[in-house]
Amino acid sequence: MERESAKSFEDLIVWQKAHRFVLEIYNYTATFPKQETYGLISQLRRAAISIPVNIAEKFKKHGHVDKVRFMNIAQGSAEECRYYLILSTNLHYGKCSELKLLLNEVTKLLCAYSKRILPPVS
Repeated sequence: MERESAKSFEDLIVWQKAHRFVLEIYNYTATFPKQETYGLISQLRRAAISIPVNIAEKFKKHGHVDKVRFMNIAQGSAEECRYYLILSTNLHYGKCSELKLLLNEVTKLLCAYSKRILPPVS
């Protein structure tokens, strides 16, 4: 979880896992057919990159509303990736069970971070 001692977004476990997911997505999509360069490869990479980017942007925001909004965008991008992984499997572009497990881990961390930064309900 986000610690008070985190000096940078790079210190956050959720960002570290999301960044690892992006690197794995790049490796995975490198084997896709050439005709997917501007289609599925581009879309999947863009959505994957959006996850750690929004976590990083959230790190310097001060208000709860802004922090939650950026985490929500990251969550939406994670779900977009989830669909692209289903599609790539159905198109027989490769197995991605490890990617799906990593994405599940990132998603759970995003949910936990979002709950933690929400102001208490009275």
